[in-house]
Order: sequence, then C-alpha cells, then structure tokens
Amino acid sequence: MGVLDRHASLDAMEGFAASLFERLRRDSFDGVGITRESYAPGETMAHKLIAHTARQEGLQVGEDAAKNLIIALPGREPEKPFIACGSHLDSVPQGGNFDGAAGVVAGLTVVVDLKRTGLVPPRTVKVFAFRAEESAWFGKSWLGSNAMFGRLSDADLSLPRATNGQTLRDAMRTTGVDLDAICGGKRLLDPAQLAAFLEIHIEQGPVMVARDLPVAVVTGIYANIRHMRIVCHGRSEHGGGVPRGMRRDAAFAVAHLIVRLDAAWQEFERGGDNVVVTCGMIGTNPDDHAISRIPGEASFSVEIRAERDDTLERFYGPFEAECRAVAAERDVRFEVDRRIVNMAAPMDGRWVKHLNGICTRLNLAHELLPSGGGHDAALFVHAGVPTAMLFIRNEHGSHNPREAMRMDDFMAATKVLHEALCNPLLGVA
Repeated sequence: MGVLDRHASLDAMEGFAASLFERLRRDSFDGVGITRESYAPGETMAHKLIAHTARQEGLQVGEDAAKNLIIALPGREPEKPFIACGSHLDSVPQGGNFDGAAGVVAGLTVVVDLKRTGLVPPRTVKVFAFRAEESAWFGKSWLGSNAMFGRLSDADLSLPRATNGQTLRDAMRTTGVDLDAICGGKRLLDPAQLAAFLEIHIEQGPVMVARDLPVAVVTGIYANIRHMRIVCHGRSEHGGGVPRGMRRDAAFAVAHLIVRLDAAWQEFERGGDNVVVTCGMIGTNPDDHAISRIPGEASFSVEIRAERDDTLERFYGPFEAECRAVAAERDVRFEVDRRIVNMAAPMDGRWVKHLNGICTRLNLAHELLPSGGGHDAALFVHAGVPTAMLFIRNEHGSHNPREAMRMDDFMAATKVLHEALCNPLLGVA
C-alpha cells in the first residue's frame, strides 16, 4: 500500500477519533470543563472506554501492575524491541478534553487503521495510556509512568490528594493497583524491550497558533522544581489596632516574596536564561481568616521550570535566599515542604530529524519547539529509550476549559505518527 493509499484510509478515521473525543467529553464534563481525576473514577472511565474500543477492533488489550493501559498490534518481527506511543487520560480540575487524550486517541486511531487495512508494521506497536500524569492531584507528575519504571518511592506513595488528603497509596489500592509490585520498586517495563517511544500532545502555549503551524517537532522537555505547599507563619491580630511596623502579616510576606521572585526572574531573562515561575495556589487559612484579621498563616505553591538543569538550580538558590530575606524583614517563618524535581529531557536527535523529515515530505508547515510543559515522554528519555514528541496546534492554551484542538490538525499529526510507525528508525534499538 502506497503513502497516498495509507493516507486515504487514515482520513476515513477522522470520525472514529472525533467520536472518542466526544464520548470522553460527555462522560467527564463537570459543568465547567473536563475533570478526570487521577487514580479515581473519572480517569478509570476513560481507560475503560479506550480499552473497550480497542477490544472491539480486535487489538490486544492489557494493563500493567500500576493500571497503565497497554494496547498492542503485533508487527512482522514480534520478537524484536517494539515501538510504543501514547500519553495520559487524566486531566486537571476543570481542564480541557485534549491534554493527554490527544496522544492516546492518535495512537489508537493509527493502530486501528493498520488493523482494519491489514497493514502489518515492521515492529510490534503498543499504545500506552498512562495513569496520573497531572501533578494537580498529588503534587508529583507522571505517577503512572514512574511506576512503570519502578521509580515511585515511599514518600511518593504517601503524597496526599489535593482535594481530600487521600494518599496516593490508598488511591492506587482503591483502583486495583498491585501495591506489592509498586511498593517494592519493581520495574514493570524493561527499557531494552523498546525501540522507541513517541508521544503526541497538544501544545500548551500560544506559539503554534501565532505562527500558523498545525504540528511541531519537540526538541526537549523543560526541567522543573516544585513545592506543593509552602506555609508562611506570622501572627494573627486585629487589623485595626496594629501599625505596619509591628505586624507579622503572613499574607503581605507571601506577596512580598512573590514580587521579589518576579524581580529575580526578570534578571535571569535579561541574562538570556529561559526560566518560568508560577505560584498557582495562594491563600490564607480558611478556618480562621476574616476581613479585619491580620493573617497569621498563608500558604502558596511554587513551580520553577527551565530548559537546562543547571539554570534551574541557579534560580533555586536566589529563591531560597529571598525566603530568608523576607522572613527576616517581616519577622515571619517559611515552612517549606518536600522539593520535587524533574530533570530536563532532551529528545533523541535522530528521531527529531526523522519526524522533521516526515513533516516535510507530507508538506506540513512545522518547526522545532521545546516543551515548557512536562510529559510522560521524559521518563522514557531518563530510562535511555530513544524518544520523540510531536505537538498539535491548540488554541487558548491548556489546563482550562477553552482548550481547542482542530480535528484537521489532529489528523495531520496522526499521519506523521502513521508514517513513523510504518517506517521507523529501527537502527536506534
């Protein structure tokens, strides 16, 4: 079957993919956006939908001990290392429908098309749907893929769910995870079994829309450091009776620290360093705050991202210094929780070149872009697996209900994936 014939067949799969997206949206709409909570019923619903659809198409379907979904289509040389693709199916609270799901649906769409047309790929293809990629629920990213490589620690398993304090361990137990395997650090996948891992994902920023690019080839994933909850301890007093110089106001101290972080960020940018800083959760204690009460406690989160590991660490030093300085100036104390670190993950140069060439041959406008967002693909990079990513244009960013991916862009990305799976770089395995 020629390239044009393969693409004609794949074009006919647009309705298949659109139907899956619509069913995912319908079953996880929360009244505002999409919520598929990690290791909880919403995420499990999505996994069951994808698994049921794959079984109906005659594909092999299974799960690993961490409840990651694995769909397989045998290749011409099934004894040799396989090629995997996929992404995640959980979402942030009130998020969008395509973050993560686009990569799973793209992989499934391609292997279903191969199965229906009788085209056997050179190597076995497996589609992974990972559990718990989003850090919104437990404060740590990529929990399912970390578990796949035996990288969840006891501290990770003790992380509390942001909404109700349930530990990751208990959430996994409720979902049917084999905790003996996970707690023992058992590796569920041998990296030597993989020839490559490919992940399709929507872009989570505005670059591709601004440059009118339907797809982009990712060059690497930023490193990040996160603190889920830093608590500032001051002193609660009457708001009308204490002058400024005698206050130990936790809310003003947190605001002061954030302003100083912003100044440090600007200095790094002026020096040519690519860094982004986010304080996504800020608040006083709802149990005792009041309009006329000086807050004695305020908490916030911090996330620092950078393209390079060394840049990240160079920024973290000033962050710690500013915490000490603000604490001394305002007579407060910062209680800092566990530091969660994810190292940078450069994509495999040969695969970047290969995907770039496929895009060129398909006459797709595209560029090479780094990813400021984190992805499961990073775990494969760190495990030594040749890894590549493809971005799909997406309006309004991600992690919000206005996320908007066009189906023609999605189908363009599936064609690139189709070509990559039918003509992979087997020499890298």
